[in-house]
Amino acid sequence: MTIPDIQSTTDTRMVAIDKVGVKGLRYPIVVEDRANGIQHTVADLNIYVDLPHHMRGTHMSRFVEILHHYHQEALIGNLESFLIELKQSLKAEAAYIDIFFPYFLTKNAPVSGIPSVLAYDCVFSASLKDSFDLLIGVIVPVTSLCPCSKEISVAGAHNQRSKITIKVNYKEFVWLEELIELAEATASCEIYSILKRVDEKYVTEKAYDNPKFVEDIVREITLRLQSDPRITGFYVESENAESIHLHNAYAMISRPRQ
Repeated sequence: MTIPDIQSTTDTRMVAIDKVGVKGLRYPIVVEDRANGIQHTVADLNIYVDLPHHMRGTHMSRFVEILHHYHQEALIGNLESFLIELKQSLKAEAAYIDIFFPYFLTKNAPVSGIPSVLAYDCVFSASLKDSFDLLIGVIVPVTSLCPCSKEISVAGAHNQRSKITIKVNYKEFVWLEELIELAEATASCEIYSILKRVDEKYVTEKAYDNPKFVEDIVREITLRLQSDPRITGFYVESENAESIHLHNAYAMISRPRQ
């Protein structure tokens, strides 16, 4: 029995598609862990190729089929090979993969020293067209305290939960932990999973002594990234879930890969 291949039929609308593929594919991966060597986690994958104007559709099953050629421990270290195979199999000019995953770190409370685990959202975005490109990133929850509120108030100042996003291109290896530490160092204070009373006193006072606008945060991170010879390009944003407004405060700086 012959089964028709509808995807490979000719399309006459003369419209190329930039990205076509699969999104939200859950897959186990292994990433490098500075303290423990490796860390097993679970990722959500988006995988795409471009599609020329004359092809009606891509072969969706091949995305998953090719992915399974790369065992969970081999995927992250072989992203370029994976994209090469994807391009060749689907006769594409460009291939892309976005890998979103939680990365877990053990943190000790600042005074009591009680350990707990905190999850950070991370991303690897790789593409292959004329050349291979890789962007790694972290989204770090922090506390920020408003400098203006502190200056104009007799007592107290409003603070908020904030998210700092850092994504970098690099020419020499950069640990995810380094990006997380950079984000936390530029905030008013870090966030912890467990805080006893002595810890709560510490983080409250630290934030009060270290007020930051979103503008302060992205500028300070930018200066540090620009001074790191390993970094060839970056994207930085800070977003505050404002505690006294119904909107968020936001700032972003990006520098294209050199």
